[in-house]
Amino acid sequence: MATVTTQASVAGFRPCASKTRFLKGSSGKLNREVFVKPAVSSYRSVKVEAKKGQWLPGLASPDYLNGSLPGDNGFDPLGLAEDPENLRWFVQAELVNSRWAMLGVAGMLLPEVFSSIGIINVPKWYDAGKADYFASSSTLFVIEFILFHYVEIRRWQDIKNPGSVNQDPIFKSYCLPPNEVGYPGGIFNPLNFSPSLEAKEKEIANGRLAMLAFLGFIVQHNVTGKGPFDNLLQHLSDPWHNTIIQTFSN
Repeated sequence: MATVTTQASVAGFRPCASKTRFLKGSSGKLNREVFVKPAVSSYRSVKVEAKKGQWLPGLASPDYLNGSLPGDNGFDPLGLAEDPENLRWFVQAELVNSRWAMLGVAGMLLPEVFSSIGIINVPKWYDAGKADYFASSSTLFVIEFILFHYVEIRRWQDIKNPGSVNQDPIFKSYCLPPNEVGYPGGIFNPLNFSPSLEAKEKEIANGRLAMLAFLGFIVQHNVTGKGPFDNLLQHLSDPWHNTIIQTFSN
């Protein structure tokens, strides 16, 4: 728990310094007028305590997780982020995985919903690999591996030395803000959202939820053989009998 000492101005009035006088108005009535001596400013020391997040009540957070990072709840039971270099990489890795998870959950759920209500006709996410595309699955895998390898190496270089690879060699007009890692802006921020601390907190919270949802979709399909929307429709058709309890009991 960090303690910060600041100087705060405290204003107060002195009751003994007030004066009262009576003035005779135009109507002949006496009007009372009270004068109060201006406030006297004094200074005192105020302690502001910045509390660390606790992912488990009663469990102290590690010293290297001081609450300054977005979404920092002190969760590192294995001490993996004790090394500052590892912590920098883990922060960016979680951010990127959160964004991919949010895209993945939307890509799994929305086509299933739209196909079920008849808007589009596409394979569901667990059958998407069986469909025919413009190239074979092995070719697509190699292309994806090369592209991701190139992007990840550049990202790692920029984390180690911010600003070293902040300009894209292909899209020359696209350039990362100086010393900004993880929040590139530009074409990746078309609505020009400000990367404030509150926005970063919301993004990482939604990203963590998306990672759990992605894992839940996988487990759910392995157990029921269906997607999340089909399982929801099945549950709503008979809420008292189509539940997780009946699913595991069967």
